[in-house]
Amino acid sequence: MRNSVATTSAVNSDAGRPALYLALTKPDVSFLVVMTTVAGYALGTRGPLDWIRMAHTVFGTTLIAAGTSALNHYFERDTDALMRRTASRPLPSGQMNPREAFGFGLSLIVIGTLYLALATNPLATLLGIATSVAYLCAYTPLKRKTTLATFIGAFPGAVPPLIGWAAARGTIGLDAWILFAILFLWQFPHFDAIAWVYREDYARAGIKMLPVVDREGKRTFREILLTAALLVPVSLLPALTGLAGAHYFFSALVLGIMLVEVCLWAAASKTNIRAKWLMHATVLHLPVLLGLLIYDKFTR
Repeated sequence: MRNSVATTSAVNSDAGRPALYLALTKPDVSFLVVMTTVAGYALGTRGPLDWIRMAHTVFGTTLIAAGTSALNHYFERDTDALMRRTASRPLPSGQMNPREAFGFGLSLIVIGTLYLALATNPLATLLGIATSVAYLCAYTPLKRKTTLATFIGAFPGAVPPLIGWAAARGTIGLDAWILFAILFLWQFPHFDAIAWVYREDYARAGIKMLPVVDREGKRTFREILLTAALLVPVSLLPALTGLAGAHYFFSALVLGIMLVEVCLWAAASKTNIRAKWLMHATVLHLPVLLGLLIYDKFTR
């Protein structure tokens, strides 16, 4: 549930209150949560898909994610003020009172938690709470202390499909953990590419993203290539466990190789332009991969 490609979340000074509140929720992050929660629920479903229960699951999870994003705005308002791409967010720009943002975020988390508890089951609810706590209490404060924050933040970032799966089945099995692993690995080429493009901004704010300490980019792009390469065999596992079939297997293989090729191309010159193209490639890769998996499951 971390910042994605469009995390500028900036609003003009004359924006109305609804726009300010919307900016606090980081809609791009919420979209990622919605997409992966839907995937987890759909793939965890046995028999016909219960659209209403899935909608309830997604709604509750999105409320928690939105509230977590709002509290992240609150805790990072000082560092946001130091970065060009975030300086015009509601809090550092002075368009909203910090207490207001804190109350808004906390309210969304409480409402989302209660909603999940009433609409789904205890396991899905606990996963939602754990994701928020890990994001705010581990990933957020560690960003200014260690480059390992990205690794730590990838764990809560990969939980939404588990929430969806747990809501559908009440348990978490091997296939659910495979979805977790796919999303976990996907985050590294995605967020490392973002961090490379905005490394000067992060350095200005004292945020220790890997590209900030790795000025030449060797470690950054090595990590990008390694995780993208690992993502290929991991994304094929659903076909081996029976969750998907041969059509998914070969489609995922081609898709994974294409992503690795883009990573190699970006690593060859390490320019911001190529890193941005890698960002776009990762943004396209995940929904296509999950879409292929869902399609294969329900058409076999």
